[in-house]
Amino acid sequence: MTLWLQTYDPLHQVAGSTLVAALPLLFFIITLAVFRWRLHWAALGTLLLAAVIAVTVYGMPVASVVAAALYGFGYGLWPIVWIVAGVVFLYRLTVKSGQFEIVRASIVSVTPDARLQMILIGFAFNAFLEGAAGYGTPVAITAALLVGLGFDPLRAAVLCLIANTAPVAFGAMGTSITVAAQVSHTDLAALTAIAGTLLPLFSLLTLGWVVASLAGWRGARDIWPALLVASVSFAGTMMATALWLGPQLPAITASIVCMAAMVVLLRYWQPSKMMLLREHTPIYPAMIETPPLTARRIAYAWLPFAVLTVCVVVWGNKGFQSWFAPGGMLAETTRWLEVPFLHGVVYKTAPVVEGRALYPAVFKFDIIGAVGTGIFLSTLLSAVCLRWRPKFVLGVLKETCIGLRTTVLTIGLVLAFATLSNYSGMSATLALALADSGKIYPLLAPALGWFGVFLTGSDTSSNALFAPLQATVAHQIGVSETLLVAANMLGGAAGKMISPQSIAVACVAVGLMGREATMLRATLRASVVFAVLAGVVIFVIQM
Repeated sequence: MTLWLQTYDPLHQVAGSTLVAALPLLFFIITLAVFRWRLHWAALGTLLLAAVIAVTVYGMPVASVVAAALYGFGYGLWPIVWIVAGVVFLYRLTVKSGQFEIVRASIVSVTPDARLQMILIGFAFNAFLEGAAGYGTPVAITAALLVGLGFDPLRAAVLCLIANTAPVAFGAMGTSITVAAQVSHTDLAALTAIAGTLLPLFSLLTLGWVVASLAGWRGARDIWPALLVASVSFAGTMMATALWLGPQLPAITASIVCMAAMVVLLRYWQPSKMMLLREHTPIYPAMIETPPLTARRIAYAWLPFAVLTVCVVVWGNKGFQSWFAPGGMLAETTRWLEVPFLHGVVYKTAPVVEGRALYPAVFKFDIIGAVGTGIFLSTLLSAVCLRWRPKFVLGVLKETCIGLRTTVLTIGLVLAFATLSNYSGMSATLALALADSGKIYPLLAPALGWFGVFLTGSDTSSNALFAPLQATVAHQIGVSETLLVAANMLGGAAGKMISPQSIAVACVAVGLMGREATMLRATLRASVVFAVLAGVVIFVIQM
């Protein structure tokens, strides 16, 4: 099905009306940051405004507008909500069963210092989960763990969102950078080398920012041995892995080496001035008091998270995923559904996409291959191993579903707006407006990735959308194509912390539904600073 193939050309239709294309985004930010609307209401208003502009300004047929919105909403449900629901379900089970109390006590036994706990969980373990799974899983798990240790829920969520910046550009098992190389026709090894050189530097900034935000610069200075060990081990391993092994493992190897180095350090050193948190305040009060710690009890308490990690790594593996691809042994379990009134559209918004579809509208329903299925499997395996009664498990599942009602609506509406923006051409209009800046464009190149991740919630999606444009602009202005594609990834990493999708997941994880606007304001400064710094670095390199 091909729609408005010869007539749809938003650049000609809006003729420089960049502000028109930006109106939905501005509306979204203002209603959240200024008027403090609930996220789902802001997303609904933004979607309606974008629909009106798509029809009246861009000439998009009403049927296609509805199709794009439903397509985006469906993607929000599958696989994103499927992943979030699985993580929250597992966490609630560990808390309700009392196992999380043992997890908390075991972490405190390594170090009671909140700054060091933040490094171990909020930074290193966060990076491991991002490298293995992504899709909001890292922030959901690590923020919940920190709250269970006594961290303020808002602070825990905000710091985990910021810390998640470090590994985002590599994505789950290198997916993000691989997609960027494929769609922009740049060399994967060269792109990995640039990312592997620049990202470790930004990881150092991220780590310092997170610890200083928690304890102040003086408090960060008091644990300088830990910061030094964590920084060198994480950045050094990430750089070496990217340069020698490729894009799949940098986040995973860096986080494992960092956690191992920290555990070894803390056996022989602890800060003289401890930062201790106040009374432990979990989101869901544990039903069982913490028993005395033993190696067996600690192993059983960590078992659900260990099984979760194994399942997430397996489901994120390319070899495993190939089973569900066309021609794979389990291909029949995956359904590819072409979206009516949308699939086959050819966009004429820019030279890089002229004559071919910007985005194929095919909904992938992978019943077994979705990462969320692996997460739910880990929950079932944990329930069997820990002998949780079916009645108990089903009761917690019911509570989880009820608690996620608003979140499901929010994520669906945000993705509906993002998808409509992409298919209508509004995203392309804004992107090309930036590209018109000429020789100073490298300074602004990360802003395009920042915008893309804010809009889609995924660095991979942002790269799929804008990496070809980055490569074309680089060719036009005489700059390295690989460098500007890398700039898109760096900007995307900075934008991940303010993505409405990420914020919604974080709010659910720490029990702060309705506080999305507060969380957005808390992460906005760090996001802008990181994006600006990325632009300066890229601009200096290309000079």
